[in-house]
Amino acid sequence: MNSEVQHFDVIIVGGGLVGASLACALLPMAKRHGMRIAVVEAVPLPSLASEPYQPSYDARGTALSYGTRLIYEEMGVWQALSERVCAIEHIHVSDRGHFGTTRLHAAEEGVAALGYVVENHWIGRVLLSHLQQQGGEAISWLCPAEVTAITMAAERAQVTIHHQDQQQQQQLSAALVVLAEGGRSSLSEQLSLDYQEAPYNQFALVSTLTPGKAHAGVAFERFTAEGPLALLPLTDSDDGSHRCALVWTTPDELIGERMDWDDATLLKEVQQVFGYRLGRFSRIGERYCYPLALKQAREQVRSRLVVLGNAAHALHPIAGQGYNLALRGVADLAERLGRLHQQGEDLGQLTHLNAFVEQRRQDQMRTIAFSDKVMKVFAEPRFPVQLVRDLGLVGLNMFAPARHRLARAAMGLDGTRARLHGA
Repeated sequence: MNSEVQHFDVIIVGGGLVGASLACALLPMAKRHGMRIAVVEAVPLPSLASEPYQPSYDARGTALSYGTRLIYEEMGVWQALSERVCAIEHIHVSDRGHFGTTRLHAAEEGVAALGYVVENHWIGRVLLSHLQQQGGEAISWLCPAEVTAITMAAERAQVTIHHQDQQQQQQLSAALVVLAEGGRSSLSEQLSLDYQEAPYNQFALVSTLTPGKAHAGVAFERFTAEGPLALLPLTDSDDGSHRCALVWTTPDELIGERMDWDDATLLKEVQQVFGYRLGRFSRIGERYCYPLALKQAREQVRSRLVVLGNAAHALHPIAGQGYNLALRGVADLAERLGRLHQQGEDLGQLTHLNAFVEQRRQDQMRTIAFSDKVMKVFAEPRFPVQLVRDLGLVGLNMFAPARHRLARAAMGLDGTRARLHGA
């Protein structure tokens, strides 16, 4: 046990996409005003400066809203991110076997793109490169290390970490601990965080496939009786072949069979559900799956503790809003912490943290309710509901103001946006 206790203003538990984004958002305050930040991450920090990026056909992608682009621009990382993003210029929504269709267009909204799709590996590389190049001594990386205990005290939180390479423990303290380890963190259980959870009895089957035609920047969302199937545009492979990210919602009882299909069978089945708008599918990459549930922490803050990202809420991927909701939480928290630090306030005081939760509540409720209701409406098999939803899709396609509201929601621009201090 290392007896020396290191003290920080903020300790971020988890250096993944959400944790690294928060570190980037806080970096200007750390450099200019002496905010002390530590990031504890279980995976060794890679040395990225001399390593060329090797894109993988099998890499999983994430949909970034236009609002997330604006947040990353303020952090100073968007220019690097944009090198490998694929713009969503159009969104095509359809109901398989029915007449309802809606289309959204970036040009109609006066923006270059409704959103973007990018591989997770590239987001992580850009964020870590930015922190390594710009962070200096402002950000302390403790990795590979694991937080084994968090104890909340009146003055500061006490954090015990286990250094995996040195096989020793160390004590840290901080005014505030941010839990950003994801939805399966053992610390959530250790801290007895209370969650409201409703399983969808579905899995997301995720992969990458090659269509016969260029996607032309179109993101497709096709609703079926079993659940939605989404094809999202990706940048072309190095050999020039086209790519789309596949997210296929699958009932629990079918996921095992579909994961066991050979590539030819899986391509055939996806083709049958999706159709031939993008020609014939010719290749599919490694497949992944994960269970789907609506999950939200009832207690997202405590004295000296904030829960962010999937540790705070998990959504159905139907609208691609989970990561974007998390990033808006990152921006709001960073803005608040920066302001409090400049005012000399206690960052971990429960009054301040409760104000953050109230600030986030409307956005969370609106985004979670939208994803959940769309999923349930399109899963309803009764004819009257089918007719109403298809008429609704047609109405959206014909009524510009309604399309505009839907597009603003999809872009993450239907609420107020925090401005990052010092960005």
